[in-house]
Amino acid sequence: QVQLVESGGGSVQAGGSLRLSCVVHGYTPHDSLRAWFRQAPGKEREGVAAIYSTASGSIYTYYDDSVKGRFTISRDSAKDTLYLEMNSLKPEDTALYYCAAGGGPLWRTPSNYNYWGQGTQVTVSS
Repeated sequence: QVQLVESGGGSVQAGGSLRLSCVVHGYTPHDSLRAWFRQAPGKEREGVAAIYSTASGSIYTYYDDSVKGRFTISRDSAKDTLYLEMNSLKPEDTALYYCAAGGGPLWRTPSNYNYWGQGTQVTVSS
């Protein structure tokens, strides 16, 4: 059974930093697209960043323009954990953040992912 467990959310002031983690249980494909999404109240779920790892060891990362240069997605294969390092946070980054796995080929489309975590809240105050 595949299970994704997020942690690391919280409340910070604008300009602060947080690191989200997502431990993935029971899902270890050779090629893997994993991503972070977020959903603010009254808005649709949107893709924040994704990372694609190939069986040969190549890694590709993708970011929404709104977070480029501030957020960094990474993965520790040994721990099967996905991370999202968030710096220079803004009030508009406030949302429920979800990790997703088993996706492809379009990283931004939520319906392309088979597995989701329960979400972790990020609140940024001005």
